[in-house]
Amino acid sequence: SVPVGETTPGRIFNVLGEPVDNLGPVQSSTTFPIHRSAPAFTQLDTKLSIFETGIKVVDLSAPYRRGGKIGLLGGAGVGKTVPIMESINNIAKAHGGVSVSGGVGERTREGNDLYMEMKESKVINEQNISESKVALVYGQMNEPPGARMRVGSTAPTMAEYFRDVNKQDVLPFIDNIFRFVQAGSEVSALLGRMPSAVGYQPTLGTEMGSLQERITSTKEGSITSIQAVYVPADDLTDPAPATTFAHLDATTVLSRGLAAKGIYPAVDPLDSTSTMLQPWIVGEEHYDTAQGVKQTLQRYKELQDIIAIPGLDELSEEDR
Repeated sequence: SVPVGETTPGRIFNVLGEPVDNLGPVQSSTTFPIHRSAPAFTQLDTKLSIFETGIKVVDLSAPYRRGGKIGLLGGAGVGKTVPIMESINNIAKAHGGVSVSGGVGERTREGNDLYMEMKESKVINEQNISESKVALVYGQMNEPPGARMRVGSTAPTMAEYFRDVNKQDVLPFIDNIFRFVQAGSEVSALLGRMPSAVGYQPTLGTEMGSLQERITSTKEGSITSIQAVYVPADDLTDPAPATTFAHLDATTVLSRGLAAKGIYPAVDPLDSTSTMLQPWIVGEEHYDTAQGVKQTLQRYKELQDIIAIPGLDELSEEDR
């Protein structure tokens, strides 16, 4: 069981729900077990609505679904924290919601950087912890595999309290969903199970399903989750990312090329996808504008090689 409720935002917890930020014990009278069943089918909220992030390129080209699951694809150093911080700020200020950030098997340094950035942007208020908008749960890569795997259950448990009891909009982050699978693979090997494809655990689909089914919206409140997905060797057919994609409503792809040019957030509108970009959901005008932008960018991409070698003079008047 882990502490849940209004006293959790602004604090850092480990897998057992113990505070690790040297700010003393958490004054919480309510605890929830981390192993909970997913909401019943009849409780789910299925209506389609857009979750506005406030990031124009995302809201235009690959909008998020309120209560959906979003994958954030990008390697190290492409600025994953930029869309994360924007989304936390937006859900706190525009929707009065809270966020829970789950660091699953990532570097301690990254967790520390995120904490410092949150304090700087006042998402975590040091002077008055009760005004903070995000709780942090960390199981970094030096922890045993069991701890790293179970952090994936601890963070959603804290989010479920705000959804079910406070009836709020919640934004849980999982960084990184691949490390959750990796930890499960290590546990599976320790238990002596026969490995499946590419050496992953035979229960990969079940483990992923039991986590993802909990991160969902009910008629009480919404959970819109953003999950960073590391793609090993950029192979999208690898069983870990492939199993994750089956659960996602939208993917935001971060491009190293854009980050190198200093364009943040480095979202690539051509590679990013969303099930919400349909004319009957976002409207004809939004849909046509988004497709027009993508066509222009695609044409520019095709012309880049011509511009790079023979130069602009070789282009037709229209292409210029």
